Amino acid sequence: QVQLVESGGGLVRPGGSLTLSCVATGRVFSIASMGWYRQVPGKVRQALASITTGGTANYAEVAKGRFTISRDNAKNMVYLEMNSLKPEDTAVYYCNTVPPNLGGDDYWGQGTQVTVSS
Repeated sequence: QVQLVESGGGLVRPGGSLTLSCVATGRVFSIASMGWYRQVPGKVRQALASITTGGTANYAEVAKGRFTISRDNAKNMVYLEMNSLKPEDTAVYYCNTVPPNLGGDDYWGQGTQVTVSS
């Protein structure tokens, strides 16, 4: 059974930084690309970044140049370093496989809230 637990969110001022963490249980982590997603209430969940098991990263335009995804396969962890945060980055952030819910089960966790405000 796969479980994903995100942490590291919080309140940060515009221009600030946060690093999000996600710990994964289950075998899927070792074979799956992982990604970070975010969702604002009332809007569609948005993919931000992905990383293969080998460490190749890809970013959505909104994340390029400001966010960095990384993973530690030995620890079953995936991270999202976020810099130059803007108020429009305010959302709940989630990690999941790429594509989400690889294998058919629902892996979405509780997410971690990021609020960018002065």
